[in-house]
Amino acid sequence: MKKPQGGTVDRGGYFLFTLAVLVLGWVIAAANTGISYLTPGTEVISIVTGFIGCLVLAIVLRFLHRAWWLAALSVLPSLLVLIGSVQYAREAALDHRGVRETVRITADSAESDGGSNHRFTLVGPSGKLKETLDYSGDHPQWKVGDRLVVVSDPDGDIPLEAASDVDPGGRLASLLAGVAGWTGITLLAGRRGFVRRRAGRRPLFDDAG
Repeated sequence: MKKPQGGTVDRGGYFLFTLAVLVLGWVIAAANTGISYLTPGTEVISIVTGFIGCLVLAIVLRFLHRAWWLAALSVLPSLLVLIGSVQYAREAALDHRGVRETVRITADSAESDGGSNHRFTLVGPSGKLKETLDYSGDHPQWKVGDRLVVVSDPDGDIPLEAASDVDPGGRLASLLAGVAGWTGITLLAGRRGFVRRRAGRRPLFDDAG
């Protein structure tokens, strides 16, 4: 087996490469949070842009590290960033400007159509609410007759949610934890990538060709 030949690698240049990847991760997280803020009623947009951003970062990490395993390891913080960036803006807006009221559930659409998409009809102090509380799944935490506190957006941009599910602090913590994970992985990828390039080592799957 022929041993790969090492080469000279510019330490300063590789430091700048690592720094660029580090900043890229921060920009992706901040940009997707901004997109979520600008499109509060359409989660799918920020989910798609966030997924693309996480995928781009994973690919760049592979080139920085010159191996695949740290890029694969970045999936966990990527999930935290995706969840946090998509949910934080809308839940922060609901928490800030939302109207809270105690309501009673009077009907569940799934009882009539037998599906797993539940649209709970709500009645508050002023009568029946125009919005329903929606839940997708077989085992909702609410049932007809339950009382709960809901938060609605007076501007109508963000769907109504149960007050117990509105946790902007938790979403922000998820976002920051994900960014911290990206930061640590990027710094490690930069260090190990520099060593691998200096030693002339190539990614395993690249050698297979």
